[in-house]
Amino acid sequence: MKDKTYTYKELAKFNKQDMSGFPHYRLALLGDCATQHLAIALRGYAFTAGISLDVFDADYNQILSQLIDKSSEMYKFDPDAILLYLCTEKLYHEWCGKALSERDSFAEATYAVIQDYWNYINTNSTAKILQFTFVEYNDGVFGNYACIHRESFIYQLRKLNYLLLDDCSKNKSAFLIDLCGIQTKIGRDNFYDTNLYLTAKIPIMLDALSIISSHVVDVIRCLLGAIVKCIILDLDNTLWGGIIGDDGLSGIEIGELGIGNAFTDFQLWLKELQKRGILLAVCSKNEETIAKEPFEKHSEMILQLNDFSIFVANRDDKVKNIHLIQQTLNIGFDSMVFLDDNPFERDLIRSLIPEVIVPDLPENPEEFISYLQSLNLFETTSFSKDDANRTERYQLETISRSLQQKYSSYEEYLENLEMISSSKPFDKMNIPRIAQLTQRTNQFNLRTTRFNDTEISTIASDSSKITRYFTLEDRIANHGIIGLVILDKQNDDTLFISTFLLSCRVFNRGVEEFIINKIIDIAKEEGFKTVIGEYISSPKNSMVADIYERMDFNSMSENCFFADINNFKYKKTFIKEKKNESQ
Repeated sequence: MKDKTYTYKELAKFNKQDMSGFPHYRLALLGDCATQHLAIALRGYAFTAGISLDVFDADYNQILSQLIDKSSEMYKFDPDAILLYLCTEKLYHEWCGKALSERDSFAEATYAVIQDYWNYINTNSTAKILQFTFVEYNDGVFGNYACIHRESFIYQLRKLNYLLLDDCSKNKSAFLIDLCGIQTKIGRDNFYDTNLYLTAKIPIMLDALSIISSHVVDVIRCLLGAIVKCIILDLDNTLWGGIIGDDGLSGIEIGELGIGNAFTDFQLWLKELQKRGILLAVCSKNEETIAKEPFEKHSEMILQLNDFSIFVANRDDKVKNIHLIQQTLNIGFDSMVFLDDNPFERDLIRSLIPEVIVPDLPENPEEFISYLQSLNLFETTSFSKDDANRTERYQLETISRSLQQKYSSYEEYLENLEMISSSKPFDKMNIPRIAQLTQRTNQFNLRTTRFNDTEISTIASDSSKITRYFTLEDRIANHGIIGLVILDKQNDDTLFISTFLLSCRVFNRGVEEFIINKIIDIAKEEGFKTVIGEYISSPKNSMVADIYERMDFNSMSENCFFADINNFKYKKTFIKEKKNESQ
């Protein structure tokens, strides 16, 4: 949890802790300023997030020499990501040295330099790019007129940040860390110390390093697949003021009057998270009919029943109900956030389901939003149009589960579900969704490989690889893209399954059997004799440790298996292949 703010001294001490059991990540830090304290803070904060962060901290102002030389120390370090820090103070000195005729295009010129840096990285490495935005600094030369004067420093600085924002919306290998937003939040006086920069070229005060490090680590966690997918919500005194069972519909506080404003704003914010693809769930100790009444009858409610993926209201304890929500949605506890005004309920969930994120909501509901925003719990490195439909898909999944009870066996239910799947090579239109699947999928991910849009595009055009994404529809819903494989041509005889993943929404429906059957078909069509699959253990994918054994692959070595194409027996599945699909 991120409720605690760490001092620099605490973060420095964390550097000495044993991180051997944590996931490992290599970060290169390049700056045109002194970055040694930032490197220490990053390692320390990563420890609090359960990540063993190995940081290569380049020498002062060595960005270009490290990036342009393929044999540089940084490339030998083989980083997973490279963090670029070009500080505003250094930029201002460059600005002051420019002729007046050059100042109108200063932002574009600086942006071109940064683009060159990114191109060097993309050419020489597979590392992700993390780029700090530029903190704002108004030199006061033009006063407020600087906001509209194209040849002022602040005008060009803001334009430069805009160019970076616009580029990162298209360049999927680069991710921005909003250093400018952090300075705005905490104030420049708490961010920058003139003497510190002039004497040591350190542009960030030590006390500000904790929040900056937390934002960098949040992005790294996302790149490692740790993403919040669901918010579980209490109702009384959380979504509205008062207790619906005691105060009645007219007695709860919501809307424009008094404290009701705070709950209205909170619901508006939650609604925006739901539109972004975060699932909302209700977990309330109430009679279901009473709990639903405000959503059905109160005219000032922002959230409606159809905004929730699952609605659980009963007299059972919340531990039991959160287990029910987890089983229904089929997502990990560590991708859930539980929001409840009651300290007892929060402590109960922390004690018995410690993986769930449980923030300590402030007593004053007016502070709910600002407090939760400060935790930055909902960091993401991607967004696709498919995210907007996530709630509806999970609602349909809940309906599907209830229908199972009508059949005498699970097999009978699957047979009557009328499932149809198609498989296609990766195509341009679906690249964002395909990349997002690799970034978000943890449980059914055989080798836990992750790619961005650019990398998926490269893979799609690589003649040494065969790609397929899989869709699924049934008589209840169209589930869209739910899985993918990337097959490497190792030689004329052998295909290697380098990526095999499946969305948790469609586990245990025979999709994995359908995909394996399809891989065998592809191998036959392409003239291969053997398919090799590998399982690489991760903290979250133990459920598929025996997948190849279950598919009757033969063991080659520990966690490595093969199938003889000519002798392979196809797996039973009730999924039919969609006809007339281009393969």
